[in-house]
Amino acid sequence: MKRKALIVSIKGLKLSKREKILLSKEKPWGIILFKRNLKSFRQIKFLTNQIKSLTKNNKFPILIDEEGGAVSRLSNTIKHDFSAFFFGKLYKKDKVFSSYIYKHYINTISKTLNYLGINVNTIPVLDVLRNNTSKIIGERSFSNDKNIVKYLGNLSIKYLHKNKIGGVIKHIPGHGAATSDSHKKMPTIKLTLKKLNKIDFYPFKANKSKLAMTAHILYPKIDKKNVATFSKKIIKDIIRKKIGFRGLLITDDISMKALKYDLVTNAKKSIDAGCNLVLYCAGNINDNFKLIKSVPYIDKFTSKKTSEFFKFLG
Repeated sequence: MKRKALIVSIKGLKLSKREKILLSKEKPWGIILFKRNLKSFRQIKFLTNQIKSLTKNNKFPILIDEEGGAVSRLSNTIKHDFSAFFFGKLYKKDKVFSSYIYKHYINTISKTLNYLGINVNTIPVLDVLRNNTSKIIGERSFSNDKNIVKYLGNLSIKYLHKNKIGGVIKHIPGHGAATSDSHKKMPTIKLTLKKLNKIDFYPFKANKSKLAMTAHILYPKIDKKNVATFSKKIIKDIIRKKIGFRGLLITDDISMKALKYDLVTNAKKSIDAGCNLVLYCAGNINDNFKLIKSVPYIDKFTSKKTSEFFKFLG
């Protein structure tokens, strides 16, 4: 399967000439859409159909970050102000009712995505809240209770999968103890491996998601030099072994300021460390081309898992 290990992004509501070339000639693994790309149901369906036509693949991975609450890329077209935290809070009051409502919520969002031609939603957030958790996570997390985060995270993936939508568990191995925003600077989590394993790693374990997204965070008690996205030790020993994640590992956006190198170096370091796919979200066409010329074609593992994902889509 000849594809580059890159998920690209675009600038506007319509594909430019160079973006059409990018999709039709350069073989990116997938594309992620943002609010800047999404105006109406009609426009979105036209865009996703065009992407699939250009890539000659009706199952081409088209991602969106539709968490609800503060993070809704479809807010121009639908309104759903229910955050993950809302469902976690409801769970504390009534587990059965919360599960029922959350199931219907995921089903409804998934049906909308199916209609629009989008097949991956980058949820759920499995970060466990603390008293001083950065606001960038905030109500995107289900709870400060690791058991609630795990339960609703598993439920999320279960009902996404029933609707033939891929989920992305994030931000592995855990962003909840970070007090700063990785979009703006590199956060550091100084907890011991024992404490991280007990709380932060827990919701990610035994989750059946086919995709996961890394945290651009430094965990100095595990790797003093490298953020998780760049850390062979964290990816091999923690994410793959201790947590046991067996699916495709995607970087968080490599244009975030938590990563200190240029985009190409960020991409190469991610792949070298063991990430399977690089995510680029800023939509600059020159950078898209720079990256796609620089990243390798996907390896055998990624190719196998991609084939499995296409089979899952039906």
